[in-house]
Amino acid sequence: MLSSSKKFFGLQGHTLSRLQTALIVAPSFILFGYNQAGIGGLITEDDWSATFPQIDTVHATPADASRKSTLQGFVVAVFVVGALFGALSCSYTGDAFGRRNVIFFAGICTLIGEVLEASAFGLPQFIVGRVIVGLGVGQLSSLVPVWQSETAGAKNRGRHIVLDGLFICLGYILESWINLGFFEIRHGPATWRPPIAIAIVFSLVLIASVYMFPESPRWLLMTNKNEQALENLAILRGRPQDDPEVLAEMKGIEHSLEISSNEGAKLSHLLKMGEDKLAYRFGLCILLQFYQQMSGSNLISVYAPILFQENLGLSSEVSRVLSGGALTWKFLSSFLAFIAIDRFGRRAVFIFSGIGMACCMIALAVATSFPTTNRASQITAGCFIYLYNTFVPIGFLGANFLYCTEVAPLRLRMAMSSISTANHWAWNFVVAMVTPVAIYSIGWQYYLVFASVAACIPVSVYFLFPETMGRSLEEMELVFKRSPSAWATVRFEKQLRREGIPPESDEKSEGVLGQPDHSD
Repeated sequence: MLSSSKKFFGLQGHTLSRLQTALIVAPSFILFGYNQAGIGGLITEDDWSATFPQIDTVHATPADASRKSTLQGFVVAVFVVGALFGALSCSYTGDAFGRRNVIFFAGICTLIGEVLEASAFGLPQFIVGRVIVGLGVGQLSSLVPVWQSETAGAKNRGRHIVLDGLFICLGYILESWINLGFFEIRHGPATWRPPIAIAIVFSLVLIASVYMFPESPRWLLMTNKNEQALENLAILRGRPQDDPEVLAEMKGIEHSLEISSNEGAKLSHLLKMGEDKLAYRFGLCILLQFYQQMSGSNLISVYAPILFQENLGLSSEVSRVLSGGALTWKFLSSFLAFIAIDRFGRRAVFIFSGIGMACCMIALAVATSFPTTNRASQITAGCFIYLYNTFVPIGFLGANFLYCTEVAPLRLRMAMSSISTANHWAWNFVVAMVTPVAIYSIGWQYYLVFASVAACIPVSVYFLFPETMGRSLEEMELVFKRSPSAWATVRFEKQLRREGIPPESDEKSEGVLGQPDHSD
């Protein structure tokens, strides 16, 4: 008999999942992109400069420009400080209070912060509001991908979570074009207050919707709510509670939890290798989030108007138009990731994206090394900013969050996800803090830093990152446990996939790398 789902709109399976995407995932990650980029295009507005003269670099004298650009970087980056602590807090709150409760609290934080920002008449109030918004967005960025991965089936899990990156891009686009629209007013507080306040709509949608959807079955099993877990899993799969596939998945989760409870769950385990290679898996998450930030993604998304205006010497209005176009192109390019992630796999999109980003950053360094009076170099730099935005979303705008939840063990999934996401925000802070000063002081050489990091991506992914496409979270747990060593994990997983051997097949998996196979 089909399980009752009246409390979830009477919907089940893919239909319920699509509604969850529209009402929870979309507003969560639109808030991510919108608020992160939210003031990047506002800091050259006249009324903004009059309200916050402490960070006015447009009208600053040469003597004050360096000091004000440093403070400006801090105001932009303080959002990231809140996000870092928000993400870290989920290592405890996500398991203690459940996925939905923490997402609801995060929505409240973003709402309060946006109200404080939009109503600010002094820099201290604005900074407080920005920290609180960051706190909420950090929690959402850490917890929503975990909730998605735990409620989505293995077959389309990649597409579900790559949507996160697509919605982040949508947030960037909305921010960019809305800022341009209000910029045309030219004078008064309407040029910057309404663009900030519009984000309140997405916070309200999130807050109103979160309890309309099922809690994670894996979290319910962790808290010994077995009957509700079975009911929710059946609803999420659109099958009866006694369906063999539902029961098999429940059994797999229970088995994983049993192993977890026997081994315990301490944060200190993340730094130890052991049988399940936790230090190696944690290192993969940390490295991937480092790459996402230090390959230049945040630089181009948040500071695009400044790059066009100050780095390329274009007018304020033209810079905003080109910035909006670049972010719109990035959004459209996100659909490439949606197609590729579950067709070519995680490794392929990371490698392809890394190569493309490295090449574009080298080209940007060369193009911007010429004087701003060189028309050809301006056009070339603008083209490579657009081309860069083609490569980023393919591998590093959602897939990086997905991969971290796929390689993490159930008992430490929330902790590993939150700490790796906090690492993402920490490097985000570095980029946001340094960029205004770096553009002013070293100019074109700044792009070489990001080119160097992006060039490391293909090599490290090829040798260190095993493929997770098409495997359940419990299967990935067994892949890591049964691989001979961290260095051999990629080769071990490839061989299992090539020979069609399930990782739970003990004897056969032991013989994969040429070790004795006693299955006969």
